[in-house]
Amino acid sequence: MHQGHDAQPLPLRAGSGGGLSAPAGHSGGFRRAVPLDGWSPLWTGLARVGGVLPSAGRAHADPWALLRRGEHPSGRGRADGRLVRADRSARSDGAPRFDAAIAPGGYGWWYVDAISEDPKGGQGRHGLTIIAFLGSVFSPYYKASGRGAPLNHAALNVALYGPKARWAMTERGQGEVTQERDALAIGPSSVRWTGQALEIDIVEQDKRLGIPWQRPVRGTIRVFPEALNPVSFALDPEGKHTWHCLAPRARIEVDMREPGVSWSGRAYLDSNFGSESLEEGFDVWHWSRAHLSDGAMVCYEGTRSDKSHFASAIRFDAYGTPQQVELPMTAPLPNTLWQMERKTRGDRGHASVIKTWEDAPFYARSTLASRLYGEQVVAVQESLDMRRFASPIVQFMLPYRMPRVVG
Repeated sequence: MHQGHDAQPLPLRAGSGGGLSAPAGHSGGFRRAVPLDGWSPLWTGLARVGGVLPSAGRAHADPWALLRRGEHPSGRGRADGRLVRADRSARSDGAPRFDAAIAPGGYGWWYVDAISEDPKGGQGRHGLTIIAFLGSVFSPYYKASGRGAPLNHAALNVALYGPKARWAMTERGQGEVTQERDALAIGPSSVRWTGQALEIDIVEQDKRLGIPWQRPVRGTIRVFPEALNPVSFALDPEGKHTWHCLAPRARIEVDMREPGVSWSGRAYLDSNFGSESLEEGFDVWHWSRAHLSDGAMVCYEGTRSDKSHFASAIRFDAYGTPQQVELPMTAPLPNTLWQMERKTRGDRGHASVIKTWEDAPFYARSTLASRLYGEQVVAVQESLDMRRFASPIVQFMLPYRMPRVVG
């Protein structure tokens, strides 16, 4: 998948016991796929008709039945696959590269999330996610086209949370995509690796239906890894999906001109690649990451499309080196307004939602408060249901959230 690979990531092997399967990456963020908040009852009704939501008055199904298969929600559970990691990654120093060859039907993305460090030592007044997509995995246009030309479906998704929030995701064609080893341009926006930092120049607009004016989203983001991890992982036995946690810990500087907001904080950086669509590979996944005092932690679990299950925990030390560790206990979380099921891991099976950043029919992103290995942490958590994504009603709704512009 990557040009110039030293070696392809090794696959997961079937097995049982307390071993780990590979943490998956992230789905691209969507807020509610509802174009106007005032239309929420209408869209909720459509979602019920389309099978996305349970019928009104009907008890919601057991949120963990699919994943636990008889496991008690607070149990430690078992991993149905063992992680086998690659000895070498696409780039020996662990830094991102943007000249990947994306296979027809496949995808690639680079993901950043961050939480602000606020005065008096607090966290979380501001947050963000930025995802650069090639072969945009949640694009209804890419799906409808048969996914034959991934570079013809590229987008930079920018989501700013907190005061002066913004959300932008405009899909662009192949003529507006430029790939180089250390740089990627998608339309007027660009991402580049300087050797010390990832710099993201954002020139976008919030073009969602229901926004009375197309608000500009412009600024510069700089992500400074505290350590780089050179190891990538295969997420399935055939190696069709790979995940690379580039920087489990990083510092971030946010300087947005429009809206006018600046802050700094803690960040995370990874990338994902696949030679097939996400819905061909997975049904459901739950992912979370948290900074620890001397490193970071990533937990991931879910169900592949072949109904095999997996659950993983990887701890990164201060140098970015990954180590397989015992899974913390399952910590159920409340469903979202769209009845998306969420779960994470935490000491004694406890965690709580601080704020739901994104709430869509098939996707949710949240910040959590929990304890991991005796430390109080603030985590970023995501849940994804690809069966819901494939629903005709969701495919009908998505263009209102992410328009396509071909220059």
